[in-house]
Amino acid sequence: MSYSLETLEYERLLELAARHAQTPMGIERFAGLRPKTSRIELDADLAAISETIVLNEEKQVTWSFSGIEDPADAVAILRIKNAALEPNLLLELARVCSQALFARSSIQPEKETAPTLWSKVEMIPPTLLSAIEKINKKLLPGGEIDDSASPELARIRREISAQRARLTKSLESVMRASGDAIQDQLVTVRNDRFVIPVKADFRGKVGGVAHGFSSSGATVFVEPLDAIEANNELQNLKGKEEREVARILFELTEQLREQLPAIETAVDAVAELDFIKAKVEFARKFKAVVPEISADNTLELVDARHPLLEENLRANRSVPPAVAGGAFPPRPVISRAASGTAPSGDSQTPPATAGGTDIVPSSFTLTKDRSVMIISGANAGGKTVVLKTAGLLSLMAISGLPVPAKQAKVPFYRSVLADIGDHQSLAANLSTFSSHMSNIAEMMRECVAPSLVLLDEAGTGTDPEEGSALGVAIVDHFRRACGAQVIASTHYRGLKIYAANDPNVINASVEFDEKTLQPTYRLLMGMAGASSGIQIASRFGILPEVIDNARENLDISAQEAEAYLRKLSTEAKQAEDLRVALEEEREAVAMKYAKLDIEAGKKEKARQKEFEQTLAETVDSFERQSKAFIDGLEDKALKNKLEKERSARKAELNRAVVSKVQGQTSRVGGTTSSLSASAGGHLGSPPYKGGVAPASGDGVVLPADDAKIAVGSRVITSFGNVGTVERMDKEVAEVLVGGMRLREKLADLQLAEQQAETRPVGRVSTEISKPLDAPDAPSELNLIGRTTAEAEYELDRFIDEAYLASLPRIRIIHGFGTGALKNFVHHTLKNHDLIERFAFAPPDQGGNGATIAELKL
Repeated sequence: MSYSLETLEYERLLELAARHAQTPMGIERFAGLRPKTSRIELDADLAAISETIVLNEEKQVTWSFSGIEDPADAVAILRIKNAALEPNLLLELARVCSQALFARSSIQPEKETAPTLWSKVEMIPPTLLSAIEKINKKLLPGGEIDDSASPELARIRREISAQRARLTKSLESVMRASGDAIQDQLVTVRNDRFVIPVKADFRGKVGGVAHGFSSSGATVFVEPLDAIEANNELQNLKGKEEREVARILFELTEQLREQLPAIETAVDAVAELDFIKAKVEFARKFKAVVPEISADNTLELVDARHPLLEENLRANRSVPPAVAGGAFPPRPVISRAASGTAPSGDSQTPPATAGGTDIVPSSFTLTKDRSVMIISGANAGGKTVVLKTAGLLSLMAISGLPVPAKQAKVPFYRSVLADIGDHQSLAANLSTFSSHMSNIAEMMRECVAPSLVLLDEAGTGTDPEEGSALGVAIVDHFRRACGAQVIASTHYRGLKIYAANDPNVINASVEFDEKTLQPTYRLLMGMAGASSGIQIASRFGILPEVIDNARENLDISAQEAEAYLRKLSTEAKQAEDLRVALEEEREAVAMKYAKLDIEAGKKEKARQKEFEQTLAETVDSFERQSKAFIDGLEDKALKNKLEKERSARKAELNRAVVSKVQGQTSRVGGTTSSLSASAGGHLGSPPYKGGVAPASGDGVVLPADDAKIAVGSRVITSFGNVGTVERMDKEVAEVLVGGMRLREKLADLQLAEQQAETRPVGRVSTEISKPLDAPDAPSELNLIGRTTAEAEYELDRFIDEAYLASLPRIRIIHGFGTGALKNFVHHTLKNHDLIERFAFAPPDQGGNGATIAELKL
């Protein structure tokens, strides 16, 4: 396998990605990263990135390894028998192992979602925790041994403290007795022994051992004879302390040595998880995606961006773009730009949007059949960067890295070879042309399918006729003999014609704006591009007379070819502009009709509300007048008969209200649907079959293919009314009938079409009896979620329907809540003429959350 890593700046890419690693081990992983030779390893690496993204974004599971040092030295010492670790190395190992165990505990609950990540931490034994806890218990964060590390150490340190106190007290007594001979009343330490400062002139007055003079020579530090034995004892205790500390450190080291395989596993897991997390952070920063490794040798990049170029533009937002040799001349704002100054060693200019801060992405597809793309167009238009972007992103994909693109599909290349830039070398006696041919010859020897070959200015550096022929031959060799996918940039007409005449070769170009004489950096598929060299030269300041002379000397056929290519480019741009304009106009029309639809709906709702209010007032007036009339009767039999008649008439009025409101809604539906259909059929209400709005008539709409009740279905309620299902909650649906909403069990609803099939034809009788076209009246009413105002009408109507259906008893579900709905229901039942008695439901039927009422029959 062979890869042009240096040409495509792979090492710089790894350095950029490594900035997101938190540990030295993670950075080292990036430094050693190379394209994978095993498809299994590559799939595992990409799966780990995808799983980490899912855990971070959906499960809020993450890990961090900041502040961790490389424990390689500590692990190396553990491999040496009888060697002890210093406290700081013990703490480093403890931190690494603690972080590894924490990551394991975080991933374990999600091991079904992230099997690849779990496999990386699964082998870390939880028993490692006990050894870590002992280290953290015996060592302080600064590396000191805690007094409680062992009873012996605690005892020795208590004796040391006591001995120091006794020694200090003895020396202070000597200083008081020595009077003026003492320089300062301060016990100090010299050569690790306690001494007192004596004036040099009074040296003979204080007997003892001198341990040196001060820097000025005015003070001598004397250890009195009485303090020698006490200092010796103190040194003896310190020696015991050091031996006990060494014993404790060795004991802790031995405990870790027993866990050496587990520690190595933990260190490796931390390095791998940091490596993966850095890839995810890189993907987040550069809006990269996890690439798909294609099995059919398809290379597809959608909105691909060169990461080094993007990072360079970010770092130099305030720095004006430059070209080799000086400042780039000012130029107008570019709306969207494509590929930019290729990273180091490229001659392209920076493709940027307004302000020079965003690169214009490139999109293209190569398949097994259409495996060659020839890119032509203006100089400094971004051709080379398209090549570098394709090459670098392919290397990233087969290395297990996320790719800066909206979508990426990359074959499992065994070689990615590039001839980009000028390899001229005086030392090697190579000219520009010679260096290109030498490099391409080497590429031919190293090419192994599946392969991606990138050729910048194929055949350049020699006679244009020979170079053109040579370029075609080289491209065709890589395509046929090597089976490679080839992307080549060119200015030669021969290669442009080769691409135009072969249906399996893609012709592409970088766009050039004829009005501004500047490249737009957009990659256009399906057409060759003019080089526009004379226009580019003019833009860079070549004298006008030189430009005019060049145009005069240009071959007529070349001028015609260039003009034809520019015409094609212009027409393509005009077609694209027209398409965009038509799309914008279509959206504007759609918005207009949607607005009309909304306004019509609002007006109808207002009119409907007014209509419902008038009807409600009529019903209330009938209720009050009829009730007053009946209350004034003295004949009990007549009174009961008229009471039943009043209830029946009231129920009939209620049905008339619903039917009327429903008919109005149906007519509005026809109007708004027609508006929607004229605007494209998807702007407001759902389009009807054939674009025909529902008729008003009896308000029954007959859907053509409804198989079951769903949101939006037209259904018939248990009261015989047709409505629309607005919301469904398990086995209960909320149905809009006119301007009123009813809650019905799904089992009690019937599709309008089914009901229409079974509905008898003919005029409905006006007798006070159960309607022939209505299903059985329900015996249960659910008022949960209703206000008392909403519940009043539904409860009253429910009782009327139940009475007309001759139901002996009914159940009203009001729930518990604050008790307001329950109290309202009980008050209504108590004063209702059709209710005989009522009480709370039995425990198995809702208890105090429902009420059972018996009707007068």
